Amino acid sequence: MKRRLPLVSTLALSLGLALLPAAQAALPFGAGSTLTSLAPVVEKVSPAVVNISVSGSKVSRQVLPEPFRFFFGPNAPGEQVQERPFQALGSGVIIDAAKGHVITNNHVIEDADKILITLIDGQEYEAELIGADKQSDIALLKVDAKDLVEIEFADSDRLKVGDFAIAIGNPFGLGQTVTSGIISALGRSGLNVENLENFIQTDAAINSGNSGGALLDLEGKLVGINTAILGPGGGNIGIGFAIPANMVKNLADQILEYGEVRRGVLGVMGGELTSELARTFGYRSQHGAFVSQVMENSAAAKAGLQAGDIIISLDGKPIRSFSELRAKVATMGADKTVTLGLFRDGKEQRVDVTLTRADEANIQANTLHESLEGAALANTGSGDPVQGVKITEVTARSPAAVSGLEKDDIIIGINRQRVRNLNDLRQIIQGKPEVIALNIQRGNSSIYLVLR
Repeated sequence: MKRRLPLVSTLALSLGLALLPAAQAALPFGAGSTLTSLAPVVEKVSPAVVNISVSGSKVSRQVLPEPFRFFFGPNAPGEQVQERPFQALGSGVIIDAAKGHVITNNHVIEDADKILITLIDGQEYEAELIGADKQSDIALLKVDAKDLVEIEFADSDRLKVGDFAIAIGNPFGLGQTVTSGIISALGRSGLNVENLENFIQTDAAINSGNSGGALLDLEGKLVGINTAILGPGGGNIGIGFAIPANMVKNLADQILEYGEVRRGVLGVMGGELTSELARTFGYRSQHGAFVSQVMENSAAAKAGLQAGDIIISLDGKPIRSFSELRAKVATMGADKTVTLGLFRDGKEQRVDVTLTRADEANIQANTLHESLEGAALANTGSGDPVQGVKITEVTARSPAAVSGLEKDDIIIGINRQRVRNLNDLRQIIQGKPEVIALNIQRGNSSIYLVLR
């Protein structure tokens, strides 16, 4: 099972090892030695990559337009509900053999009633879902089996463009398949595959069914979880994307500890660092995250961050873009203290920041309701006229804008229930009320907006 992206380029250059002449196939592998075949690495790690098959049913709801209800009689329901069975295939990686923990993509197992894992030797086991995170597309499973083999995590922050990579998965349900290539790019975002994007790009052949499979280095360590492809009809054109191993490990650790992902929040708004911005602020590089606003009472505000700062590193590791910063911070977990490298007033400096939890600070509203997509929310501060949830940003022509939300609106109630903070808002909406009527404080007026 694989998410597909529209074709944006027909140019691809395959640097797979299989295309190298035999005389050039020797690859560096440790001090004083070369690797002339990938077979030893594959033999070691392939038992840790599993095939996943899922089955379940998806419920679709369709509102019957008022004019058509006449034809179905006065007692016709206003909504048609259909339940459709489905089956899907994907891949997974065993990350803890003793405990039977398997990592995969959330979209592989989403809505599944039954998850079946098949090992390379053909043994089948039913797996249970421990927890998942839709925004980062990660899910953690548990299987009760003995003599499993696990894959060790690599430090994905140490990857470089040009490093060799090996992909193992279950493309098109054929069974375990190994392909190879290189790391083509790092920090890819803007693909609209996930809410949190900081992808590794590779030209190792990845196809439908590789979702949740392993992207490895030449030592057989996990550098990423294969997640998306760019190509027509789900076919490989040499552009595949993987979630970095460090993000995967952080998320898995949180799911194991808390049963959920407790997303970390810095509390800044900003964007990518353009060449014009860099010149304006006297910064000689185009790599970094530009801070345009620091949210009141946020972790960033308490640490002394300012609008106009350029964040250039996180825990000593370079930050290439605002998207990378957002994805890394969000997957590091709440209450974690990190060290940010800043460029301010022509000088570099470091500050320590203790991240807050997402439901205590700024969050992306589309995770709550589709009609809120395009809005950023935050708890109100001491300077606001009423207590509630403040709309800090609304993207033009977004669903939130179409719903009638405006910047600086304050949500003070839903369906006649008082909303004092983001936690109240989340709990009410997650109860899935049939209608969501937002009570908004806009300036000196109190209004209602109904979300569909």
